[in-house]
Amino acid sequence: MTEVAAAESAGLYNADLAPTTAAHRTWGTYNYISLWFSMSMEVSTYMLASGLIAGGMNWKQAIVTILLGNLIVLIPLLLNAHAGAKYGIPFPVFVRAPFGVRGANVPAVLRALVACGWFGIQSWIGGQAIHSMLVILSPSAAAVPWAVWACFLGFWALNMVVVWRGVESIRFLQSFSAPFMLVMSLSLLVYALVKAGGFGPMLSEPSQFHSTGSFLKFFFPSLTAMVGYWATLALNIPDFTRYSKSQHSQVVGQAFGLPVAMTLYSFIGVAVTSASAVIFGHPIWNPIELLGRFHQPAVALLAMVALLIATLNVNVAANVVSPSNDISNLNPRLISFRTGGLITGFLGLAMMPWKLMSSFSSYIFGWLVGYSGLLGPVAGIMVVDYFLLRRKQLNLADLYRRNGLYEYANGVNYRAMAALALGVGFALSGLFIAAVHWFYDYAWFTGFFTSGGIYLLLMRGTDRDSAGGKTAEAKI
Repeated sequence: MTEVAAAESAGLYNADLAPTTAAHRTWGTYNYISLWFSMSMEVSTYMLASGLIAGGMNWKQAIVTILLGNLIVLIPLLLNAHAGAKYGIPFPVFVRAPFGVRGANVPAVLRALVACGWFGIQSWIGGQAIHSMLVILSPSAAAVPWAVWACFLGFWALNMVVVWRGVESIRFLQSFSAPFMLVMSLSLLVYALVKAGGFGPMLSEPSQFHSTGSFLKFFFPSLTAMVGYWATLALNIPDFTRYSKSQHSQVVGQAFGLPVAMTLYSFIGVAVTSASAVIFGHPIWNPIELLGRFHQPAVALLAMVALLIATLNVNVAANVVSPSNDISNLNPRLISFRTGGLITGFLGLAMMPWKLMSSFSSYIFGWLVGYSGLLGPVAGIMVVDYFLLRRKQLNLADLYRRNGLYEYANGVNYRAMAALALGVGFALSGLFIAAVHWFYDYAWFTGFFTSGGIYLLLMRGTDRDSAGGKTAEAKI
């Protein structure tokens, strides 16, 4: 049996998991800048920024918090991106080095569960957009209590149809999604600018925090949420950098693209929400609710259509492909990509996105901060393993092989599992123990440094330190 056949039979190899070749390395600096601009221009980014204003920050405080959070998460993101660009491997393969060829399924599933939650959230946003369109066309629909649920389930079902037909069925929408979101957002900005009487009044809303202590109490968990927003990409960024022409291309492209795109697009959410406080007497953080207050039905309807198309595209591209592959990888013989996609959809429903998005507090401090406590520990273990223990050297062939360097104990590195469990435990303990609530406020940071430090201590002195230094040139 050839090495490829053996890896396939062991469930460790297929065409999608194979290392990229020189022919695949086509992404330059511009591609990574474009990637971050397209990923940043979505409703959840707008609501991330608008939630800070609704929570009491003024526009300067909100922008600084967003910029600082994105600069922080850029560090582990670029560190984990290195292996993708160097070896051409995706996240599920890269994470086999610290967790083992079978144990890697645990962090992959954690990342997949978060994507399922995002799938539910985007479906809820799309359902709300359909409901708002319905109310614009027939105002009496606003009095029908079950209408919003019907719209939500209808949009969710549309996503499921796309998953069943294959993501290629909406490929033609991908080139339009970011421009649609930009047009919608600029429409909101112009509307708010005119209604508020210019940028002066629009950005004049003062901070609602009257002491440094009250501000910091809101600032630190908000900063954690900013980091948590891209905590998923900080793990699976090798899925993208494996196509990079060089390390320089991906580093420069991402170092520019992420903070600039997020800050610029977030400014629209900050400015419009600040203006809504001036226009309506209170900040409206949900852009769909704000669009519903347009006095020009045709404009509002067009904006809702743009939002709906963009949401469908983002949801399938960003929140279905990865978890479907991760779930399918648990048992490739029994779970196809389609089945994995359907499981993703039902898990998204089970996470009750209407509760996660019920307020800015639930979204920022419940969802974003909460799941950052699951993913921060994984990032810490990955960074420590690759840079401190293995010195950026991986045995490429053994990442696809049973009984190789990354076999550990029957394919599982229990040291990594212990470090992961302790990091998650510490990060989330603040939810249940008031005295250490700050562990939860800093959930991503708590998990990252706890798991990374414990993993380093547990792995020191083992044969894994030296084993990682043997770089195999064999091809799989």
